[in-house]
Amino acid sequence: MITIAIDAMSGDLGLKATIPGALQALQKYSELKLILVGDVRLIEQALKAHKVSLPQQRIEIQNATEVVLMDEAPSQALRNKKDSSMRVAINLIKEGRAQACVSSGNTGALMATSRFVLKMLPGIDRPAIIYGIPGANPKTHQPTLSHMLDLGANIECSAQHLFEFALMGSVRTTFVDHIQKPRVALLNIGEEEIKGLENIKEAAKMLSECPSINYVGFIEANDLFWDKADVIVCDGFVGNVALKTIEGTAKFIGYVVKRSFTANLFAKLQSLTALPVLKKIKNRLDVRQYNGASLLGLKGIVVKSHGGADSTGFASAITAAMHEVAENIPNKIHAQIEQILGEVHESN
Repeated sequence: MITIAIDAMSGDLGLKATIPGALQALQKYSELKLILVGDVRLIEQALKAHKVSLPQQRIEIQNATEVVLMDEAPSQALRNKKDSSMRVAINLIKEGRAQACVSSGNTGALMATSRFVLKMLPGIDRPAIIYGIPGANPKTHQPTLSHMLDLGANIECSAQHLFEFALMGSVRTTFVDHIQKPRVALLNIGEEEIKGLENIKEAAKMLSECPSINYVGFIEANDLFWDKADVIVCDGFVGNVALKTIEGTAKFIGYVVKRSFTANLFAKLQSLTALPVLKKIKNRLDVRQYNGASLLGLKGIVVKSHGGADSTGFASAITAAMHEVAENIPNKIHAQIEQILGEVHESN
């Protein structure tokens, strides 16, 4: 069994998303057990409302009396809310009762609490948030999925931090997506070696000299969707802006298409014939299937679900956590770090 702790109370939708999402995941995966963390009375009411019959050994409820608010300062949450659903869920990993935690809560608080409770892997200075970016191969027209990090955990990054992000992203992509020697690129303002900030140039040099990483050079933002790299590395400021731009663009395209086909009676009639194509477009751009951003670099597995994710999106985040548990990602990142440090030592 894979046991995952669920921060049931956090996020914009709280129990309205976490409980049905958790039940979806339990119905899909027979090897999954969930510990639902939060107000016992409210969780039990939500479970009864869905009338789902599951073996009792696959659902456990752990009481927590507090909730970290979405706009709460991470330092305040860490200091003052030691019995929050978020903190208790993360504690369950440290106690060995759970193998991972999934939360839709405050990103800063989740990052700070996870780092405080679980600690960092040796050789990694900062954790990073990694997320899947859907795309397509322009030659084969097949759908692709690349991973970008960091997406908001670290606003300012040194070359060493970017190098560590590349290492962690490469290891995760190798074992979770089963891509041997994944292509790693640095997000920059141009593909030429002379362009970019000094930390990016220095990180490029470090990556090009590391035989364990398949570094392919710089990538520009307009190539994010075109299968140029499997792992895309940047600092948290750039990554978060890029991610929010992608999400906003997808919503805008959906809005324009919907408005175009509902503008008048003739347009509505046209939409009937175009309905199969429109459904394919909607499914392809549905960000819920990619929901679940991993916090890499910790001595444990923590997955951040989007704060506004619905039940389907939250179930996807649980699936992402399961994949990392199955592949024991923290240990594999640690092993890769030791290998690279050994190579550096030998070369010196």
